[in-house]
Amino acid sequence: MDLLLKINGMVNGIVWGPWMCAFLLGTGVYLTIILGVPQIRYFTFSFKNVFTKSALKGYGKEGTISPFAALATALAGTLGSGNIAGAATAIHLGGPGAAFWMWISALFGMTTKMVEVILSTHFREKDEAGNWRGGTMYVLRAATGQKWLAWLFALFAALAAFGIGNMTQANSTAEAVNLGFGVPHIYTGIALAFLTALVILGGLKSIANATVIIIPFMSVLYFVGGLVLFLMNMDKLPAAFGAIFYYAFHDPMAMPGAIAGWSVRQALIKGTARGIFSNEAGLGSAPMVHCTAITDHPVRQGTMGIFEVFLDTFIACTVTVISIIATGTLTGYPELTGAQLTLTAFSTVWGRAGAMFLAVSLACFAYSTVLAWYWYGETGATYILGVKVIPFYKALWIICIVLGAWGGSEFLRNIWDFADTLNGLMAIPNLIALWWVSGEVRRLVKDFDAKRARGELL
Repeated sequence: MDLLLKINGMVNGIVWGPWMCAFLLGTGVYLTIILGVPQIRYFTFSFKNVFTKSALKGYGKEGTISPFAALATALAGTLGSGNIAGAATAIHLGGPGAAFWMWISALFGMTTKMVEVILSTHFREKDEAGNWRGGTMYVLRAATGQKWLAWLFALFAALAAFGIGNMTQANSTAEAVNLGFGVPHIYTGIALAFLTALVILGGLKSIANATVIIIPFMSVLYFVGGLVLFLMNMDKLPAAFGAIFYYAFHDPMAMPGAIAGWSVRQALIKGTARGIFSNEAGLGSAPMVHCTAITDHPVRQGTMGIFEVFLDTFIACTVTVISIIATGTLTGYPELTGAQLTLTAFSTVWGRAGAMFLAVSLACFAYSTVLAWYWYGETGATYILGVKVIPFYKALWIICIVLGAWGGSEFLRNIWDFADTLNGLMAIPNLIALWWVSGEVRRLVKDFDAKRARGELL
């Protein structure tokens, strides 16, 4: 294990070095420019597109699930421990300024996510069992001919799913339930594994049916919970937001109660890394479910990617980081990180009820993330080995949930590190694909705009 950790540390230092931050942000900036700032142009449209009857039924005939169900499943993959534990870890490691860089990565990530969804929907295919499949591997194979790069992305996705979408979620959930209700980790792991098995055995439609119920309910509940906490700490909100903006560019070690290791560089790197961990813009994960939507044009579904990133980072992650900073938990409890930090923030205001609220929120968010990321991992595995691998992948997925929940805090830190590395390895071929096929994206966006102008599309 020590050897693996050393190797992972070396690889992580490479894939999440300054160049990766520049690559991720640069890709978002480039796509934003060539597409005419779509996150602004389509912002209102993306909201309207989500809350329509057609979003619940679908546009056209081709696809597996409704556009809203695809969005809900994609949100299930992003709204999880990345918002509650990941965002908390970002400001623990990089200081308040890390939140600013999370917002910046999300601003351009809205365009990146939109483009990922457009391409994956445009190049989607049916597998040998008749299921719609798509994602960066299909884009790379069809549009660039780089089959080896497509294979690598599929491999990284199949492996990364066990980190970002399985064991970190199970571990964070078990930790939260233990702190909130005193339930031993292993029991939470077994319960989570059982509930997951009930859903994933039914395939994508079963996963979508579950997330359509969980995500809207939990999103509203967590937002309302955060809003109440904000109201109870209204006088501290200006200072909290001020610290985020100030220490994004100034030495956070000058902050009262600063934690050793904080720096502007750490804020930038950790903010970007945890932001990507949360909203997944640049990873190429969410498009694997968005592409299964019943839609009449790839760009229509792509605009839902804008809404996805906005809700994930600008709403959910902001609730988390402001709660932690405004309550003084960030500097008052320097030994805490991840979900423990967020739980403590809510507990300082609501006491035991706050811990229980966060425990329930994290458990539901993490459960939905486990469901969504199962589909991503399965998609990567089936691309390489075919549909025959599905039963074995399901069995391994369920086992790893129990193992992830069982581990302690040291285990959680190691899994976070491995997850970060695998995320970076996924992002590299995905970002290459986005640059390589950007011309096709411009054509599709122009086609969509023209058809809407002529009244051919709503």
